[in-house]
Amino acid sequence: MTLLELFQLLKKHLKLVITLPVVCAIAMGIVSFAAMDNTYTATTSMYILAKTDDSGQMSYNDLSASQMLSNDIATLLDSDSVKSGAAKELGLTDLDDYKVSVSSETTTRVITLSVTGTDAKETAEVAKAMASSVSTVAQNVGAAQSINVIDEAKTPEAPSGPKRALYIAVAFLAGIFIAVAYVVLADMLNTRIRGAEEAEELLGIPVVGRIPAMKGGK
Repeated sequence: MTLLELFQLLKKHLKLVITLPVVCAIAMGIVSFAAMDNTYTATTSMYILAKTDDSGQMSYNDLSASQMLSNDIATLLDSDSVKSGAAKELGLTDLDDYKVSVSSETTTRVITLSVTGTDAKETAEVAKAMASSVSTVAQNVGAAQSINVIDEAKTPEAPSGPKRALYIAVAFLAGIFIAVAYVVLADMLNTRIRGAEEAEELLGIPVVGRIPAMKGGK
């Protein structure tokens, strides 16, 4: 099938090609607004400082240790000890309803904690509690001198998800793909001869006559 033939085929079924993607997009829009709750993300950044020597001065080795410690604390933030400590501080059973993500660069002692949940205010409180909890745990097990909060988590003003526009766009494109695939497949499975030219191409002999259609089928 050439590109021109495909275009003509799609033009013949233009109603389906337009309607199906629109229906898919509308359906996804309804589902995303009716069944998907808004999520909010609160972010806090922390500066990690390792213990200094007796002189109170920080050497190059101390700086290197602090950078390595940042990676350790980034791992601790996702540990049960830190999460249970934060949950206890907030009077919660657990933090299973919240998604926690941590980013830490190898060349810096700053780590960023992001907490995502369905309630904006509670999400910010969880981020603050986790920052406090990891400070306690890290000083106990990681020999950290201090973990200082640089940017305290604030209550997010706008939802961070779900990405409804993206979902609707994907549904629309999926509708186009399904419509085109259906039209092409239906045409390939249709074995009827739909014209004199197609009969000549199929049989390899010229058409010598035609019987016109009569009104009323007579």
